[in-house]
Amino acid sequence: MNARTAQVDDLRLVALPSAVNCTDLFVRFTLAEWSLQSMMDDTMHAARQLVMAAVGPGDSASPAILTVRLRVRGDCLSVEVEDDRPQQLAVVPSELSDRPSGVVSLERGGTLVWCELPLPSGMTAAEVRLPQRGPKKSSYSEQVSEEADMDPQVMQRILTALSQPRHGRAD
Repeated sequence: MNARTAQVDDLRLVALPSAVNCTDLFVRFTLAEWSLQSMMDDTMHAARQLVMAAVGPGDSASPAILTVRLRVRGDCLSVEVEDDRPQQLAVVPSELSDRPSGVVSLERGGTLVWCELPLPSGMTAAEVRLPQRGPKKSSYSEQVSEEADMDPQVMQRILTALSQPRHGRAD
């Protein structure tokens, strides 16, 4: 098995209950982009459990920052949640105990809790369809670029008017 990472995507979140819903959206988007929709339910369950465990013991007055990461390598998809709290005693949620998983203390403080899910039967990371992003601009950005062509004299008049002090008006 080649353990080299073929694709990775991550999202930084504040460790509050809303992080669970944001994680669900992140997983849906990323797996759709990677054409791994067949893994949606298992991956969402694993990610949800890891994020809920990280959010649970948090202090809502000064919440930690979480990084939720999906990584495709070898013959698996790894779901990782990194927590920046020092002395955080993280554990793998019992709901994931039947999966390859673990907890790693990070040198810079905090912890990384991970869980691996097998890719669909016979598939390896090298066969995962990655998103195609080219230099082509979207139709919206092309439209905005065309509209941005403005007469410099008009632009100068607008800037001059905006820089004038406003007399007689209460702010």
